[in-house]
Order: sequence, then structure tokens, then C-alpha cells
Amino acid sequence: MLKTLLRLMSGTDRKYALLTPLLIVGEVVMETTIPFMMARIVDVGIANSDIGYVIRSGLLMMLMAVISLCFGAGAARTASVASTGFAASIRAAVFNKIQDFSFRNIDRFSTSSLMTRLTTDINNIQMSTMMVIRTCVRAPMMFSMALFMAITINAKLATIFLIAVPVISIVVFVVSKLAMPKFRKLLHRIDDLNRVVQENLAGIRVVKAFVREQHEDEKFNATTTDVRDAQLSAERLIIINMPVMQMVIYACIVAILWFGGNMIIVGNMYTGQLISFITYVTQILMSLMMISMIFIQLVNSKASGDRVVEILNEKLDITDDNANPDLKPADGSIKFEDVAFSYQNDIMNCAIRHIDLDIKSGETVGIIGATGSSKSSLVQLIPRLYDATAGNVIVGGHNVKEYKLDVLRNNVAMVLQKNVLFSGTIADNLRWGDEHATMDEIKEACRDACADDFISAFPDGYLTDLGQGGVNVSGGQKQRLCIARALLKKPKIIILDDSTSAVDTETDARIQEAFKTKLRDTTTIIIAQRISSIENADKIVVMDNGRISAQGTHDELLRSSDIYREIFESQQKGVA
Repeated sequence: MLKTLLRLMSGTDRKYALLTPLLIVGEVVMETTIPFMMARIVDVGIANSDIGYVIRSGLLMMLMAVISLCFGAGAARTASVASTGFAASIRAAVFNKIQDFSFRNIDRFSTSSLMTRLTTDINNIQMSTMMVIRTCVRAPMMFSMALFMAITINAKLATIFLIAVPVISIVVFVVSKLAMPKFRKLLHRIDDLNRVVQENLAGIRVVKAFVREQHEDEKFNATTTDVRDAQLSAERLIIINMPVMQMVIYACIVAILWFGGNMIIVGNMYTGQLISFITYVTQILMSLMMISMIFIQLVNSKASGDRVVEILNEKLDITDDNANPDLKPADGSIKFEDVAFSYQNDIMNCAIRHIDLDIKSGETVGIIGATGSSKSSLVQLIPRLYDATAGNVIVGGHNVKEYKLDVLRNNVAMVLQKNVLFSGTIADNLRWGDEHATMDEIKEACRDACADDFISAFPDGYLTDLGQGGVNVSGGQKQRLCIARALLKKPKIIILDDSTSAVDTETDARIQEAFKTKLRDTTTIIIAQRISSIENADKIVVMDNGRISAQGTHDELLRSSDIYREIFESQQKGVA
């Protein structure tokens, strides 16, 4: 895990990470020297009534304190720069890896879990990085130097630490061992909380339409209670750490005052030495407390680090490493050769079986079938949103695996079943199809998709801000914008996955007419529930339970396909 993450640290972040310990060394040296100077002031200056020595030593202590402050401030800044830069690199790497995920990869992780990993988990790693490059150097060095100075002052009195250190070590080890699974459980509870919040905010209109606010409140409260309980369970272990540390510290101070006071009485120790010794004891025990805090933070961040590395190490289901970078589809022809597909990549449990289909370039093909007949699954194999489990998918004369992914997908425009728009203006959203499209090209695509009329009715026209997810437009308007966005790609293949279900039949007919006129050389695949949307297609494919039940023209299927005829007659009755 650590090796994977450290590879993401940039050269600049490494430089600051290495500079931090050097500044810490200067800070610790100054801090551990100051008590020694204080002892000299008491035992030499005050004992001999040498005011000049006291003043000189006091000024030197002040200078040391200022130097220590400068070193500490510098270390804090460099550690902050290194840790935030490191976190930014990890976040960018995780986000970029998610962008490369296939649909199957995305299916393995919930959206809420990915959000938690990009935020909470990486924040934990950032905090741990800062503590490691600062406290992991400062605490051991402070412990070593303060212990050396304490032994130099009085070796016998320093033996008290032989009891304190094992007690602290045992407590830290036990707490760390028991806390790890509890922090993992806490992070999973946070995933659940993010899922509930995300679903509620995304579906707020449905919640209000079905008057389910109270139900959602109860679900949210139950989830937050789970998070609270999981956090309390983890924190109960952590809070044991501090009282034990403080008990050990105070016990050591009491013992040192007792034995040290007796040594002063018999003349084996000076008052100033005892004062500085107590300061060193405090430094030693505080450094041990810092080490224990590091262990606790590392336990928390270890769970977060594992979750982040799980994303980074996720094996991509679809890659184009062996593709020909110079290969481009010659035309829009599509051929399925005995294709099978399983979401679980299990050939014994396939959603699609034995698909053989030949589509010529420029043809318009309609696909129809009952809900769950795998119509969408079939067309998603064309741009490699999923890969076929068996068989071959041929586009433009070559297997889709021979193309670079960006080349293939730039030649296949797909309007998915779920229409998605992004925050920004209408023009910004449409330029997803072609980022260099002129306003004239945008308007032409919108006219073909029957979207120009309602866009022009907005006060700001194409500069209208859609809001998050396109909340300012209706379902039918959103579908037409998505179709226009796809048209701007000027693809060799365009796939409409039930993309006109929310528009009226007249508008649907106008869109089909525009497609015939403007996309004469483009292969068009239309998945539809209404026969009227596909009855004029060159070929209609009837899907049933993951197989092709029949294919042919509208008239041919009315004669030969019971399924098609049943759909047609039920829709005609609806019209009547």
C-alpha cells in the first residue's frame, strides 16, 4: 500500500518532505538545549549571585527560543505543502483511474464509496503524511536527545524511564491492534451515509411527489446513528490512550521529585539540575505521547490507504494497450459474430447469447423487445462500454478491440437511456459533442434534434444555465439536447437508446425525418418501445430474453414474428 502511494509523490513534494526533518532537527536541538541553559542559570548564576552570567544566559535562551520558533514554523509550512501536494496527487490519480474504468469496473464500487475515498480517505492520508514527516522525526529525536541529557544530568534518576516506556508501548500496541477493524467499519458506515444523502438529493422530486420526507428523515437518522455508534466504538479505544499516558507522566514526575529531592538533601544533585531534569522528563514523555498519537492516526489512515489503493490497483476490465493507434473505422458497418455477454463475466450466466447480426454502413436499424430483453446491453458492446464475453464485435471491418478507445468512441455517438446534462450553459453541454463547434453548427444540430425552438424561447438562449443535472428543462427537452450533443460528433455510428420516449409522436417523427436527411451516410441504431419510432427502419431486430427472436422490415415482421405482431397490435389498440 505504502509503496503504491509513495510513487505518486511529486519531486517538489519530496523536496519539501525531506526539508521538513532537517528543520525539525534544528528545532529539537534548540528545545533540548534550553533546559540545560536554565539549569546553569540556577546552579551557577543565581548560586554565585552572578547577575551578568544570568543576563547573558537569559539572552542566549531567548535567542534559542526564537531560532526554535523559526525552525518550527518552517517545518510546519514545508510539511503542510508536502502533505497537501501529496494528497492532491493521490486525488488526481484516483480520479483519473476512475475515468478509465469500464462500466463493469464502476459496477464494483458504489458512487458513495468512491466519493468517500476521494474525500475522507484521502484527507486521512494527508493528515498522516503531515504527522509522519513532522512528528515521526520530532518525537523520536526529542526522546533520544532529552533522554541523553537526562542521563548526563543523573543516570540513576533516569532509570525511572525503564518502567514508564514499556507501559506506554504495551498500551499503544494493544489500542492500535484493536482499533484497526473498528476504523474500517466506520469508513463503511460513512459510505452508507454518503449513499443515503446522494440518493435523497438526486431524487428529491420523487421524495416530495410520494410524500416520503418522514421516511427519508428516519432513514437518514438511522444511518447517522450507525456512523455515530461506529465512531464511538473506535474512539472508546482511542481515549484510553491519553489517560494512561498522563498517569504515567504524573507518576514519573512524582517519583523524580521524591528521589531527586532526597538527592538534593544529601548533596548528590543541584536544584537547577532537578528543574532541568523534570523538563527533560516532560519532553521525553510528551514525545512518547506523540508517538502513540502517530500510531493511532496511522491505524486510521491504514484503513483509508487500503481503500484508496484498492481503486488504484483495480484491474481495468477494458484496455487498448494492444490496439493499433493508426487504425480508424473505414465506415459505419457493424457485425456481431456469435456474441455472448455476461455482467459477471461468467459464460454460464449470460445476459446475451448467440447474437449474429450484420448491419451495413448507413443503414437505420431499429431494436425492439420486452423490458429486460438486453437491448441496451447489446448496443453497449459497440463502443466497448462493456466487452463481449464471447464472440466478436466488428465495426468498420475490424474487431472493436483493435481500435484505440478514444478513436472508437469518437466515431460512435451514443445517447444513453438515462439522459445526463452537466452544470453550465446549454452551449457548454452541447460542446461535449465537439468542443470546437461554432454556434452555427450547434444551432444546426439543435434544429435536427427539434431543440432549437425551446432553446430560443429562453431569455438567454444557448447561454441559459442548466443548473445541476439540467434541472431547468423537462425530460423531453433533456432528451433532445442529448441527441443534439451526439449529432455534433458527426459520428459514423449513432445509437439512440430509447432516447425519444419522452417526446411526443410528432416531434419523434420530425427527428426521424431529420436523421434520414442529414445522416444518410451514418449508421443509425434506434432502441424504442414505440413501433412508430422504428417502423420505417431498413431493418428491425426483435430481442427476446437475450437472443434475436426475429429480424426484418416492418411488414416482414408483422407476418413472421408473433412477438412483433403482438407489440404492434397492443399499441394500435392504444391508439384506437
